[in-house]
Amino acid sequence: MKRKILPTITTITPSAWRSKIAEAKKLGLKEVAVFPTCLKLAERKEFYKLLKESGIEKIPFVHLRSDMELWELDYLIQEWGTEVFNTHTQREFSIPADWQKHKGLIYIENTYEPFDEEEVKRFAGVCLDFSHLENARQFYPDVYRHNVEIIEKYPCGCNHVGPARNFPFLDKATLKPDYRHPHSSHLLKDVSELDYLKNYPKNYFSPFLAVEIENDLATQLKAGDYVTRMLK
Repeated sequence: MKRKILPTITTITPSAWRSKIAEAKKLGLKEVAVFPTCLKLAERKEFYKLLKESGIEKIPFVHLRSDMELWELDYLIQEWGTEVFNTHTQREFSIPADWQKHKGLIYIENTYEPFDEEEVKRFAGVCLDFSHLENARQFYPDVYRHNVEIIEKYPCGCNHVGPARNFPFLDKATLKPDYRHPHSSHLLKDVSELDYLKNYPKNYFSPFLAVEIENDLATQLKAGDYVTRMLK
């Protein structure tokens, strides 16, 4: 299987996405993943405009935000050649009914809730976030066992790749009330924080892996190279 490990323009850190798009242009990047999950519509319109000016040619993987309109999905497919989308379960955020037009491209991510098998069936399959899975493995074994059963049954079309740390960490950016995510962070301090990926079978790694960290794209490229070597 040919895999693409994509640097990602993330949007958790306010306004940092603008500098990431500028960095993509400086680095001459032609392919990236984009996660416009923290941008409201007006900012997304600016986001799309800046992408057009960046020299980026393709965006294979997009993390959807629950209020994204159907025209945005159509635009991403037609203008940027997007091949896969992911979204959170509807138990956390709504899934617009008109997204069904592209249900064959949309994968459900493992997040704070265990997979809903019926929901996964309605879409293309699973988006496996490795740091979330590792957190469940260590702290929520029932959720982990359930999610692994689903991962083994349904196609894994895309992945999020982020660090897992060996000390408690509260990620306020992704915190759900009463839920601690001790081993998951969106900031990479050292590539060794990706070593836990060696514990997962290679069939868990899909054709599209987005590096989900808030670090600059140069650091993301190094992380991507590290994972590429690991998978070999």
